Amino acid sequence: MSKSPGKFTRATEKHFFGGILFDLDGTIVDSTDAITKHWHKIGKELGVDPSVILQTSHGRRSIETLALYDADKANWDWSIPIEYGADAVEIPGARSLLAALEQVDAPWAIVTSGTHALASGWLDVMCLSHPKHLVVAEDVSTGKPAPDCYRLGMDRLGLTADEARKEVLVIEDSPAGVLAGKAAGCSVIGLATTHSIEQIRSSGADWIVQDLQSVIFIGLDGHGQIELEIQNALQP
Repeated sequence: MSKSPGKFTRATEKHFFGGILFDLDGTIVDSTDAITKHWHKIGKELGVDPSVILQTSHGRRSIETLALYDADKANWDWSIPIEYGADAVEIPGARSLLAALEQVDAPWAIVTSGTHALASGWLDVMCLSHPKHLVVAEDVSTGKPAPDCYRLGMDRLGLTADEARKEVLVIEDSPAGVLAGKAAGCSVIGLATTHSIEQIRSSGADWIVQDLQSVIFIGLDGHGQIELEIQNALQP
């Protein structure tokens, strides 16, 4: 959770977006305990201090993290939901928000630094809605904070025109993810779930909220735009 105090009392705002791109870990699912156990296991097998790995692993592709130590093991994250699924919890508000979007076939996708197996595994274990479009570590050559993954997410939603891209919302929890969303030209909601408020603020998030309970789906307008309410955001 957030490591800095702040007043989440900003007035409710309504906004329209052409699509929403969600990060996964720390945004939809909190797998902190599961990931910690995984990296401790991997660190022991590799002879690397797991605390060193954990300092730089969140928000980065596990492929890149493991490649620093043993490139042959860069696809090891597939087993995390199977081995440590009981240690993960959903971010408050995630289930209802995803279900509401899916119910009306709203344009949304998940853009994650994890592999396809890891992302699908978490959604299955947590019984959460699967998006029609999923961008994973294997889909891009460079991970967050590079904007490649979010640009690909917009492409998969069919939002390719410059004006359409300006109307896309990214929801992230990590500084690297916020930077990636902003670099892709999107508006970004930062969740104060895994990093300090100051880290999220300094990365350029447009709004900072405590969790997804502050992001309320209102409906689709006549042009297929997603209407959202953003409630109880951090005061600027």
